[in-house]
Amino acid sequence: MKALCDGNALAEAVGKAIKAVSTRTTDPILGNIKIDATRGTLTLTATDNELTIETGLVADVAEEGSILIPGRLFSDFTRKLTGEQIGLDSGSGRVVLHYADSNSELSCVAADEYPMIPKVSDKQSFTLSGKDLKDLINKVAFSVCQDDARPVLKGVLLEVDEGSVTAVALDGYRLAKCVKPLKGATSAMKAIVPARCLNEISKMLDDSDDDVKVLVEKTALQIELGHTTITSVLISGEFVPYRNIIRTVFETTVTVPCEPFLDSLERSMLLSRDDKSNPVQFDISERRLCISLASGMGNLNEKISVVTVGPDLTIAFNAKYFTEALRVCGTDSVVIKFNSPADPCVVEPSGGGDDFLYLILPVRIS
Repeated sequence: MKALCDGNALAEAVGKAIKAVSTRTTDPILGNIKIDATRGTLTLTATDNELTIETGLVADVAEEGSILIPGRLFSDFTRKLTGEQIGLDSGSGRVVLHYADSNSELSCVAADEYPMIPKVSDKQSFTLSGKDLKDLINKVAFSVCQDDARPVLKGVLLEVDEGSVTAVALDGYRLAKCVKPLKGATSAMKAIVPARCLNEISKMLDDSDDDVKVLVEKTALQIELGHTTITSVLISGEFVPYRNIIRTVFETTVTVPCEPFLDSLERSMLLSRDDKSNPVQFDISERRLCISLASGMGNLNEKISVVTVGPDLTIAFNAKYFTEALRVCGTDSVVIKFNSPADPCVVEPSGGGDDFLYLILPVRIS
C-alpha cells in the first residue's frame, strides 16, 4: 500500500474510527484499525463486534492494498500530525509515515484475518432529521440499565409506527421515553439498540434538519453520515412491556420551572455525594415545592414557586434521576404528576405534547 493524504483529514477519520476499537477483548485483532487503499480513497474500519465504524477520506493512492495498524497508537500519532501531508507506505510488517522532511515507522499486520463487515439491507428503513435523531438519543439513552444480568435493558427500544419513532429506555428505577416525527418509513418495525452504539451515533450528528436514513435488519442497524457508516448489532430478546408501567391518572400535578429546580437538586447532590443512598425530599403544597436534605456534610432546605393542582404530598427521590432528565429535557418548565409517596411520578413537558416522558420511582422515607 502506498498513499498520500491530508493530515487533518486523516486525524479526523481516525478519531471517528477509534470509537469502535475494542479495549476489552480476547481477540487482539480487534485492537487494530483496518486501512484499505483503493483508487482515490482511504477507508478506515474499526469494530468490536458490537459497534462498527467505517469512514473514508480522499487520498492519492499510488499502490492499492490493506493493512491493520494498532488503533490507539495510530490515533495518538495522527493527532500530532494534523498540519502535514502524510504519506503511508507499507511493507514487511511495517508502515512508514512520511511527513515534511521526517518519517516514522509503525508496526502493522496483514488484513486477512480481520472480520468481514456485513452490509445491512435497505429493505427496512426509516428517515428523520439528524436534529431529531440526536435529540431522541440524548433524551433516553442515559436511562439504560448498567447491569449485565439483564442485557436487553442495556439497550434502547426503537419503535417505528404511523409516522413517528418512539425510543424507550429503563433500568428498573426510572424510565425514559421520547417520540419524534418521521419523514418516511418502509413499514412498522422494532429494534433494541445498545445504548453505547446510539451514543456514538449521537456524537457524530449535528443539529441540522438534513435527512438521516436508518437501515434496520433482524440483527443489525446501520446509519450513513456523510463519508461515515455506523453499524450496530441489535440486542435479541423481548423488551419490557413499558406501556403497562406508565399510569395515566394522577391525583397531584405540579408545574415546576426547570432551571431553579435543577440548580436546587444539584446543590442537594453536593451534600449527599458521600452517601448515594441519601434521598432528597419534596414537600409539595399549593404554591411551593420545598426541597430538603440532611446529611453528614450539611443540610439543605430550599423553596421553589410552583403551580399545584391536587392534594399536598411529601415524597422522596434519588436526586440523580431527576437531574439527568432535567439536563436533557430542553424545556423551560415541566409538569410532574404524582399519586402517593409509594407510587412512581411522571415528568412531562408543560403545555402538553408527548415529546418526552420520564417515570421515576420514589424512595421510601420513614
